[in-house]
Amino acid sequence: MKLPENSLFAILLRARWWVSVLVALGAFAGVRFFLSVGYAVFAALPFIVIAVVALSKQHRVPSGARLDAAIDALRAMTWEEFARALEQGYRRQGYSVKRVEGAADFELEKAGRLLLVAAKRWKASSTGVEPLKELVAAGEAREAVACEYVLAGEMTQNALGFAKKLKISWVRGADMVKLVRG
Repeated sequence: MKLPENSLFAILLRARWWVSVLVALGAFAGVRFFLSVGYAVFAALPFIVIAVVALSKQHRVPSGARLDAAIDALRAMTWEEFARALEQGYRRQGYSVKRVEGAADFELEKAGRLLLVAAKRWKASSTGVEPLKELVAAGEAREAVACEYVLAGEMTQNALGFAKKLKISWVRGADMVKLVRG
């Protein structure tokens, strides 16, 4: 079950782990003001669980200098090495992976749903709209339910707007490192 994007728990899962700890302390203090310690602990418990989940997620994902070093290591890979690492990453997520030619590099299938992934230009420092248009055209031709673009660099503002408008997801930064390295 997926949480609504703007629910309190979803927001706390995206925030730093200590934010959930602060909310837990606030809930504990607020409830404790009116009720016994047992009820206060019970009220704070969901936020403590979220803090633990957020901490475990954040601990596995590199940040700062570690993230820069990990991205540099990915950029040093050949296309073949990077493609194999991506295939393994998507397989760990439960997809069946098939390499394809053209605007998309991979065809992913899970539960009868087809997803196209373009990753060949992952080393580019900046990505514009054109490769995204090509990916969308390939997705329409193959009747894919979604398209995903993998990149180590940045997207131009036009490309970001285009991707958001057509609901193209992208994998970059820490998400890319996590996908490739598991």
